Amino acid sequence: MKITLVKKILADGSPCAKCRDVQQKLEENDQLRFIDQTLIADMRDEQSSGLQLARKYNVERAPFFVVEEEGREPQIYTVYFKLVKDVLQKKAEESKLAS
Repeated sequence: MKITLVKKILADGSPCAKCRDVQQKLEENDQLRFIDQTLIADMRDEQSSGLQLARKYNVERAPFFVVEEEGREPQIYTVYFKLVKDVLQKKAEESKLAS
């Protein structure tokens, strides 16, 4: 499983407030270790990797997560708490069992 986090940089160069909040929650809950890649959707750069991914999956909200599993269609999460419930809790349980 691969989890990509996409955060937004606004046109004025400041980070998206909601993105900052979600990043903080990921850190506080020791969930950042499950995020394999973080991309930036920079509103000042149409070619930024995060904007390209947003266009590919037709996502207009940030932050968002792309969860890829072999043999399955990528799942898009625009709500942090839904990602936690559907994906991160399971990953945390698997991590505990493995240690």
